Amino acid sequence: MGREELIIQERLKKLHSLRSAKIDPYPQLFEVKDYASDLKEENKSLKNGAKSKKKAIIAGRLMSIRDFGKIAFGVIQDKSGYIQIAIKAEETPESAQNLFKKYCDTGDIVGVEGVIWRTERGELSVLVKKITMLTKSILPLPEKWHGLQDKEERYRKRYLDLMMDPAVKSVFLTREKIVNCVRDLLREKEFVEVETPTLQSMYGGASAAPFKTHLNALDIDLYLSISPELYLKRLVVGGIDRVFTICKNFRNEGIDHQHNPEFTMMEYYAAYKDYEFHMEFTEELFNKLRKELKLDDSITYRGNKISLKTPFKRITFRDLLLKESGIDINVANTFEKLKKAIHDKKIQGVSTAEAHHYGALLDELYKRVARPNLIQPTFLTHYPVEMIALAKRNKEDESKINSVQLIIDGAEVIKAYDELNDPLDQEARLKEQQEYLAGGDESAMPLDEDFINSLKYGMPPTAGYGLGIDRLTMILTGQESLRDVILFPFMRPSKEGKK
Repeated sequence: MGREELIIQERLKKLHSLRSAKIDPYPQLFEVKDYASDLKEENKSLKNGAKSKKKAIIAGRLMSIRDFGKIAFGVIQDKSGYIQIAIKAEETPESAQNLFKKYCDTGDIVGVEGVIWRTERGELSVLVKKITMLTKSILPLPEKWHGLQDKEERYRKRYLDLMMDPAVKSVFLTREKIVNCVRDLLREKEFVEVETPTLQSMYGGASAAPFKTHLNALDIDLYLSISPELYLKRLVVGGIDRVFTICKNFRNEGIDHQHNPEFTMMEYYAAYKDYEFHMEFTEELFNKLRKELKLDDSITYRGNKISLKTPFKRITFRDLLLKESGIDINVANTFEKLKKAIHDKKIQGVSTAEAHHYGALLDELYKRVARPNLIQPTFLTHYPVEMIALAKRNKEDESKINSVQLIIDGAEVIKAYDELNDPLDQEARLKEQQEYLAGGDESAMPLDEDFINSLKYGMPPTAGYGLGIDRLTMILTGQESLRDVILFPFMRPSKEGKK
């Protein structure tokens, strides 16, 4: 029998003994009055060896136990942090001493009532007068979770990751602040928050392969949403001029440090605005985030010093590709011309065989040779019209669209553009997408006739905006993988027999 099995058996014996002694190891209620961080703040001036007149009632998980005979210590972790508890033979009632020494193990959740005391060594503690078993832990805590190399196990058992590493918990608390900050700014600007369907009979709003499912009740196939865009624009048609949602999107594509099949987006649509509004909103948001999160003007991310000071740099898509590849897309303006230019310049890593049309090849070239070089926050504007089927053409150059992306450290954080509200142009471009889809391009969009029909009733000039919550959180918290900012990232099923 292994060591862990022996520990589990011993804990099960203690569980049985607690019940035999008429002590409920899983009671229903405990009234918590105090928290570790508050107690530490309130007693900063308490001198070594002194006791406070205040009594404390706390609860949390026992993270460590040290028994020295006449005195024993434990460390409790609650939602706010850690605090030491102390059991002294001459001051802690015998019943509390017995419960702690006979039945308590690391991992147990306990309630403690006692007096605030600072030890001679200066550690603020709760001198125990009463202790209550709230949850008996059967499985032992990991002994060396910090520095554990098996990240897969951390992601699979996020509850242990959160329990054992305060820095992990801090990331997700910061994520909540980021989401709240985004939502607050939108509400300040009079946007209305709505919900859109996750299960859809017709997917669309992005270039991505969908997940397919089946509804037995109606015997029809459905898709998980790849984007809320087409539904939000229907609401603008209906008269909700400023609308947003924070939702899950699902895309049946690759998995890497920047991609997860399920991810969180914020999308808004603002009637009577254009893409310039997006850049103003973005810079205002980053200024607000720096203040709310108490960030410096520059942060370090993946070894690069990233300046968060606004205004951000701007460059057109054409100028970026010309700079990074030497190809002028105003000249190489067809699929064959662009393919030839890539071969003539012997550009490595660009898969010309897998791109089915001009827009796809442009995207492949951009992602391979240009985007990785955009390290500082940069607004990339005016994509070619073939790259985004739902965006409005630029009036000065109709081969381009009024679009903007925010790129940081080679990653797309924001994608936004003027929405195409010409129903005939939109119908023609979605029919073209339908042809690409039929030709084998899984990321092309189907033709949503009801969406086209809504546009025929008239949608005002509208600016649409998508923000990747996960990627933004990665950058602002210094995490290198999407899995570190998603509480339950998608994982490959574990091998048989692996815990």
